[in-house]
Amino acid sequence: MHVLYFHQHFSTPQGSTGTRSYEFARKLIERGHSVTIVCGSYWIADSGLSGGFVNGIRSGYVSGIKVIELELQYSNTDSFIRRTLIFLRYSWQGLKIGLKEKYDILFATSTPLTAGIPGIIARLLRKKPFIFEVRDLWPELPKAMGVITNPIILKLMDWLESFTYRLAATCIGLSPGIVKGIKKKVPNKIVVMIPNGCDLNLVEDYKPMKNNTEFVAVFTGAHGIANGLDAVLDAVEILVEKGRQDIVVKFIGDGLLKPKLQERVRYEGLTNCKFLEPMPKNGLFTYLKQNASVGLMILDNVPAFYYGTSPNKFFDYLSLGLPVINNYPGWLAEIITQNQCGIAVPPDNPEAFADSLIKLKDNPDLREKMGKNGRRLAENEFDRNRLGERFVDVLESVTV
Repeated sequence: MHVLYFHQHFSTPQGSTGTRSYEFARKLIERGHSVTIVCGSYWIADSGLSGGFVNGIRSGYVSGIKVIELELQYSNTDSFIRRTLIFLRYSWQGLKIGLKEKYDILFATSTPLTAGIPGIIARLLRKKPFIFEVRDLWPELPKAMGVITNPIILKLMDWLESFTYRLAATCIGLSPGIVKGIKKKVPNKIVVMIPNGCDLNLVEDYKPMKNNTEFVAVFTGAHGIANGLDAVLDAVEILVEKGRQDIVVKFIGDGLLKPKLQERVRYEGLTNCKFLEPMPKNGLFTYLKQNASVGLMILDNVPAFYYGTSPNKFFDYLSLGLPVINNYPGWLAEIITQNQCGIAVPPDNPEAFADSLIKLKDNPDLREKMGKNGRRLAENEFDRNRLGERFVDVLESVTV
């Protein structure tokens, strides 16, 4: 079968963002299918294409995947209005592609919610099967964060969400809360949970982490409102008060709030905090293998996040055998506690956060044990290769 795959933020491992769509597309090809991916130009992504755009489009083959990249530059540092316009332009241009491309099944993955519009139109006009993957619940998450407050916009998004779920032959959710949210809107819908996964191929020579000379807690990913990274700096303040500058925290990535976080670090003299630029996936794994002692899974204390997110960074930490410190309740905190692969601390409790860092710094054997437990969990439950097989099974079940 030929899959027309819509992901606005698609990236190969040469980019500095998640590679789920790349890995799943490769798995489709491995199973004998062909894939065309339609994407935009995401600020920290790498589509694998080079050369100029012609009439706003460039295309080519990347690792056997046909990639159509639209000249739509998107960044998390853009204003809300600009990002919204880019989302809508991607949907408009994407639906035109969806109406003319030859394919057997159309697959679309959010965010944003508008990524499903090409599937809706093609389903109605071309009667082709459509599968929708939900990475975040919209408008629930933006509403909970206070990012979108206009009742008319929220109502329109709520309608679009429900309509998209209804028209999709099947939905895929990345977390228990997402699956529950879809079923709440459309109770009889078939919904399959396929979380983000562990790229074990990037650490094939895995060895348990040893007691490095420098203890480094690492956060990777976006520095935005949702991430709540001031919680880390609050904990670092306490570490400094306790004379524990031997615990270093490194932030790898970029985002809207990065300048403010850097300014706070300078103003408060938190010299054990370091900021690094985003790294390509391969390079990031190499860096973490050589330098990291602990991975930080941080989000703002928003109840909608507790069961409604599936962050790439968490699974990266497990792949590398890094113990994880998590600062909000929910399914990831439960996984960490049940599998003893890190420490789940209460939200908005910098003292407990600081104490967890001290505990792991001062107990290298515990750190190594937790890291081994995390790696075992990665291999047994979250291997991206096995999740990719499940993904292909879902698509094939719709076209049979």
